[in-house]
This record gives sequence, C-alpha cells and structure tokens, in this order.
Amino acid sequence: MAFVMLAGAGWIVATLDAPVQVEKAERDLMSSDTVGGSVRHIPGMKYALLIAVIAVALFYPPTMTEYWQNVLVSQIGIFVLLAIGLNVVVGWAGLLDLGFIAFYAVGSYTTAWLVGSLPAKPPFTVSPLWAIPVAVIFALIAGVMLGAPTLRLRGDYLAIVTLGFGEIVRIVAVNAESITNSTRGPSPAVPHPAISIGPLQWEWGLNYLQYWYLLLVIMVLVIIGFRRLEDSRLGRAWAAIREDEVAAQATGVNTFRAKLFAFAIGASTSGIAGVFFASQVGYFNPQNFTLEYSILVVAYVVFGGMGSLPGAMAGAAVLTWLPEFLKEQVPAEDRQMWIGAVILLMMIFRPAGLIPATRRETELEGIDEAPRIEPRAVPESESMGATS
Repeated sequence: MAFVMLAGAGWIVATLDAPVQVEKAERDLMSSDTVGGSVRHIPGMKYALLIAVIAVALFYPPTMTEYWQNVLVSQIGIFVLLAIGLNVVVGWAGLLDLGFIAFYAVGSYTTAWLVGSLPAKPPFTVSPLWAIPVAVIFALIAGVMLGAPTLRLRGDYLAIVTLGFGEIVRIVAVNAESITNSTRGPSPAVPHPAISIGPLQWEWGLNYLQYWYLLLVIMVLVIIGFRRLEDSRLGRAWAAIREDEVAAQATGVNTFRAKLFAFAIGASTSGIAGVFFASQVGYFNPQNFTLEYSILVVAYVVFGGMGSLPGAMAGAAVLTWLPEFLKEQVPAEDRQMWIGAVILLMMIFRPAGLIPATRRETELEGIDEAPRIEPRAVPESESMGATS
C-alpha cells in the first residue's frame, strides 16, 4: 500500500505541475495545426458510446453476483460520486484539495444524526432520503468555511491546509462522542431508505439492485447539472483560473468567488455521497474518513483524466474495481504490486488519464510533437559586421 500511495502521490504532483511545462511547450509550437492534426473526432461515436454505457449500467448489474452488486453500490457508485465532485475542484478549478473526504464525513454524520433524531415510523416521511438536501447544505457550509479563509493561498500551501482540515474533521468525529458515538458508530444504526406516503410504501432494504438504480438516478442528475455548469460562465471562469489565475484576475474574473463556488459545489456532491454511504452500510466510524481515502479520490480524478467528467468516473470505477478483481486472481501479498504497476504504466503511456479532457490531451500531445528548433550557423560576414 505504501508503494501505491507513493506512486500515486508522485503522479499527482507531476500532473498538477504539468501546466507549467505545457505553457513552455506551447510557445515552441509552430502552429495549432501541428497538435490538432492528431486529434480525431468520429461523428456519432460519442453518442454511441453514451448509449452503450447507459445500457451496461441498466442491464448488466442484474447479471452480477450479490457480492459484485454490493461492490457496485457501496464502493464503485459512491466513489464515482466523490470523484465527480472533486473533479470540479481539482480538474476544473485547478485547486489541490487533500481533505475532500471531510465533506463526505459531514454528509454521513448529518444523515445519522437527523435520522436518529426522528421517529422510526412517522405517518408521512421520506427517510433517510429526505436527509439529502440537509446533508448537502451542511457539506456546502463546511466547504465555504474551509474555502473562505484559505483560498487566498495557492499550490502546496492550499494542499497542506486542506489536508489539515480533513484530519481535524476526523479527530472531531472521534472525540465528539455525544454526536458521533465515536468509534462505536451511529446509535441507532442508520436505517435503509424508505418512502412512506399514505398508501405508497417502499423500502430499499438489503436489495443492492434497488440501491444501484437509485444511485444511478442521482448520478445522472448530478452529471447533467455539472455538464451545464461546465459550459456556463462560472465554468469558463474556472478554466481561466486553472490556466493562469493572475491573467484571469486581470481580465475581470472574481477569482476568489469562483474558487469558493468550486469548493462549495464539490463539497455538496460529497455530502450526497455521504448520505448514500450512511444509509447503505448503516454503521460506520471515523476510520472510514482517513487521509488515505482523500488521496485515493484525488488519484481517481488524475487516473481518469483531470477536468473530464467521463474520465473522473472511469478512474473511480477502474481503481475501485481493480483491487476487488485482483482478490480472486493473485495472492494478497502481490496485490498492491499489481495495482502499482497499473498506475506506473498509466504514468508512462497515458499521462493525461484514461479519458482526458480534450484540451489537456491536445496539450500533452503538443509537448511530444513540438518541433525542435536547430541553431542556425551565422555567416562569417554577418559575424564580422556585428563586431565592427
């Protein structure tokens, strides 16, 4: 695990430093056609791929074993939501947040606290699904509380502060026994989602497929909202900040407000993931929200492709599925070596990620294809004329 964490951290640092190298390479490019020529867009391919992904998400899970359905819901689906939220902060706004898992904890504990404070069978309720808006608000407030005093910082300083915030939230969860029940977890345990509105009675129970389809609906709504957000004025402001914050500020972008929105929106998505985690597992403790998980979510975004929604989702899905798959294929002592090897191969052969954002893929191709400018020999007559 230490090797995997070290390799992943190295890749993250190198990837976040890449814009500086890209800017240098861009100045050496003779024309944009040099880069654009290698990017191919096949008409209709994007929509065909989208239809295929939707079909797999709808019709393949019923064919899985119960174990893999559990993995799909409790790990892959929830971590995909987390990666989508962090992609706003890291991929779109270019801010390294190493404490993102703290907002996940806020969503989980908010759900446990609200549901535990209400009657078990009220006559009219949607529980704990109705905790989603409350958890979103609490996580959003936590994001603003973290962002407001720290977003004047940049680079490594911001990363260190967010890392500390994540650990503070975990330590508070350990010590605030009256609220979190410390390491013993919520008491009573968080019930499964249920809807009780007059004659309409529906309870998710332990049916993983029902959880998956509910989670899928939430993910689709979040993705649609984020796609519209990416193309909005705020999305363009994030892109400007990511490329050059000083230039963005000089052109009139309120960089502080835009970065604060990124933190708040990313945190609220993490809060939604926390609701599903709490309601699906029922029992959890502060060890579910350690620094390791924060770094893993960053690795998902970088592995899939920073700034790319499909990339963030693919990165989370692959890196969550791979350890579970290797459990059945290789001995336990070799498992982390194989995961580290996959990460290293990605670093070498596809540094932009599995499904990189179009601009980033073009930039990294431009570094490789930038023409070399050979020094020109100065004629002797020009040299003598210059010295005279």
